Amino acid sequence: MQLTKIQKLTGQIELLSGLHIGSGNTEIHIGGTDNPVIKNPITQQPYIPGSSIKGKMRSLLEWQLGVVGQTDGQPLSFKHLKKLDGNVLDKAKALVKLFGGAPDGDIASDLLAEIGPSRLSFWDCSLCPEWAKEMDDKNLLLTETKMENMIDRIKGTAEHPRNTERVPATAKFDFNLTIRVHNDEDLLDTVLQGMKLLELTGLGGSGSRGYGKIKFREPKLDGQSIQDRLEKITL
Repeated sequence: MQLTKIQKLTGQIELLSGLHIGSGNTEIHIGGTDNPVIKNPITQQPYIPGSSIKGKMRSLLEWQLGVVGQTDGQPLSFKHLKKLDGNVLDKAKALVKLFGGAPDGDIASDLLAEIGPSRLSFWDCSLCPEWAKEMDDKNLLLTETKMENMIDRIKGTAEHPRNTERVPATAKFDFNLTIRVHNDEDLLDTVLQGMKLLELTGLGGSGSRGYGKIKFREPKLDGQSIQDRLEKITL
């Protein structure tokens, strides 16, 4: 197996609805929100962690392939491949190639050699500088606070108010990942399928309440547009 090239996939993620990816901060500060978004500790600008994109994309692709039952809810790995066969096995191998999988247990050496190291590297997505400047020029904040309540079905009154910080719709983030290519393989369609699934299901929390709807804009592979290839992906 030979590393023949490293491709760079770039573009923008545009928010079509407010996005919440939590910071994990359990403290409530004076004037703060119950549920803040994750921010760069230096610039205090919100960002999308690469791990959030990778985890959601991997999970969606495994559900689409129908292997979650065989993995008992764990991420697809080498040990699960022996439970699969046919076309499903081939696609499962592609997922392990892209996202990696711990080769624990009794794994055949030829399978380890066939799959090799993980191919994808996801990078954190910073706010697009142009969008951040536009907000600054308009004296607008980079995040919004959304109030939510639980409604008592009998009384019809709001209870347990909670505020959640979100990055508002129209925000844009710079997106990029790299794909290690071995022996001139082409796994791009699987990556594009994952991107399409993200567009359809969203990122972050509270997706069932309308949060996190996204759109990939101007995707390019090594500087060349792949918008048409992304749009042709069917699920």
